[in-house]
Amino acid sequence: MGKTFQVVGIGNAVSDVIATSTDAFLADNGIEKGIMQLIDQDRAEVLYAAMGDRTETPGGSVANTIAGLGSLGVKTAFIGRVADDDLGQTYAKAMADEGTAFPNPPVAGSDLPTSRSMIFVSPDGERSMNTYLGVSSDVGPDDVDLTVVEGGDILFLEGYLFDKDPGKAAFYKAADAAVTAGGRAGISLSDPFCVDRHRGDFRKLIAGPLGYFLCNEEELKSLYQTDDLTGALTQAAEDCELVVCTRSSDGVSVQSGSDRVDVGVTPVTPVDATGAGDQFAAGFLYGLVQGTSLDVAAKMGTVAAGEVIAHVGPRPATDIKALFAAESLI
Repeated sequence: MGKTFQVVGIGNAVSDVIATSTDAFLADNGIEKGIMQLIDQDRAEVLYAAMGDRTETPGGSVANTIAGLGSLGVKTAFIGRVADDDLGQTYAKAMADEGTAFPNPPVAGSDLPTSRSMIFVSPDGERSMNTYLGVSSDVGPDDVDLTVVEGGDILFLEGYLFDKDPGKAAFYKAADAAVTAGGRAGISLSDPFCVDRHRGDFRKLIAGPLGYFLCNEEELKSLYQTDDLTGALTQAAEDCELVVCTRSSDGVSVQSGSDRVDVGVTPVTPVDATGAGDQFAAGFLYGLVQGTSLDVAAKMGTVAAGEVIAHVGPRPATDIKALFAAESLI
């Protein structure tokens, strides 16, 4: 019997609030350009009030990937926590409306509100994220619906949730269940600072139940504490069956055992880099779902990422399948 879902994601359920800004605005408001900063509730309210024309959309790294996969016709589910407030209700409804199963009901009586990220996009397309995690970062083992996880072909985990012990326990529970049920489990390392904080635990998870992981070059080098990309890829392939490393304008390197594939990218003038990595993951995982070769899957990832950085917002605005067809990928 076939699986209920092709891809199941577990991650932060964060409402993205996006606005354009100048570099001067960032400096005046103490916002560090180009990185993700965690902020408290008071700071979140101040920055929200300072934003001009805002675009709001359900977000979170893996949630964006799952949405991208859904737009490609993939059967998806997303496990995450939202509060039983207006933002949480809207988030859950939006995921369902997009065709993604959202099995976790909003948390009633939570002292923490639904998470949100204020994203400021500067003229060069760089995004500066200010994230108040709220209730989403408290994902734990009890949030993992084994029926959902075991019913998926591919499990995709979000590295940011490794910041708390319940998140780590949830990942092991989910990964073990997915693999035991015949699925494939993997993770996005999310952020080099996240890798710095949890290097040992990431290495243990990757060498354990996971069959693949996605990262960028900085994250990979941090994980193996080396400036040598080839050496880091070799070490990664010894720990894990498949490693996928994005390298910005230098393309993508995919290592499986002793086999390495390098795929270039088509230059795109960035409008908003928000979601580039998330949609790369969507394109790549779509290739895995379809059973393509690794080089084709990597190329699908670059096409999806190229589409999303050409407009404001972290999710596709055009028909990605049509773009794949134009590149003779399908």
